[in-house]
Amino acid sequence: MMLYTGRPGGKGKLMPLLDHFDLLAPIYDRFISTPEDGVLMELLGLPYEGALLDAGGGTGRIAATLAGRVGRIVIADGSLPMLGQAREKGCCEAVGGLTERLPFRDDAFGRVIVVDAYHHLGDQAASLRELWRVLAPGGRLVIEEPDIDRFAVKLVALAEKLALMRSCFVRADRIAAALEALGARTEIVRQDHNVWVVGVK
Repeated sequence: MMLYTGRPGGKGKLMPLLDHFDLLAPIYDRFISTPEDGVLMELLGLPYEGALLDAGGGTGRIAATLAGRVGRIVIADGSLPMLGQAREKGCCEAVGGLTERLPFRDDAFGRVIVVDAYHHLGDQAASLRELWRVLAPGGRLVIEEPDIDRFAVKLVALAEKLALMRSCFVRADRIAAALEALGARTEIVRQDHNVWVVGVK
């Protein structure tokens, strides 16, 4: 992957960019635990017969736990090696794409999730607008993140920064406020070191 350094339309250069997820794809599921799906199921209002988008869904570890509980699952992720792992699970459709410019029509999904990925998004504000755009009226967007108000999560954030992962952890109330600015009704749910932000359209 390459990173452009410079102003849009101006002179700049392309710099090599280390993509941690491309490198980690073959072993990712062995080291990253899958959270219990009870809270996520409840917040999403599953079972649900329509379509669900797992944005930043990577290897499909979350999608696999939801298979059979929604009519259709689509993963969108910027890492093609991660999507290759998702395709092998056979539980979803896998689409290459960044959350800043999702390749889907307006109102395409009744449910949208972002699990442990929001802090990795390059442009969180643009991504949130896109996630909201593809969410159908009456639909539910659920963002699950490590709770940056917890000391242990602050250590994880520091470790990711030292590993040059370009992570940007955001407090749940800021995510909720951004969703409310888009017209969402929001709810924040905390459990252990995780926090869920729910936006209803």
